Amino acid sequence: MVKHIVVFKLKGTKDERLTLARQFKSALEALPEQIAVLKDIEVGINENPAEDWDIVLTATLEQMADVPVYAQHPAHLAAASIIANHKESRACVDYNC
Repeated sequence: MVKHIVVFKLKGTKDERLTLARQFKSALEALPEQIAVLKDIEVGINENPAEDWDIVLTATLEQMADVPVYAQHPAHLAAASIIANHKESRACVDYNC
C-alpha cells in the first residue's frame, strides 16, 4: 500500500480560505467512488490558528504506479481546479507502508 500525503497553504482571507477548503474537501472525499485506484482518502482542514497550512489529505493507493493514475484522473483534476488559483504552497510525501 502507498500513502500519498499532501498539505496545502491557500491565499486569501481566513474566511476565503475556509470556504475554498470546505469545497475542496467535499470534492476530494467523493473521489474514491470515481477513481478505481484510490482505495481511501481522508481530508482535514486545519483548526490550529498557530499553524500556516490550511488543508491536509491522506490518500491510500495499492502501489506507487497508481499515484499518477489518480493525479491525472479527470475527477481529481476537477477537484484540484477548485484551489488552483488560490494555492500558495503545496508539499507532498508518497511512501510505501
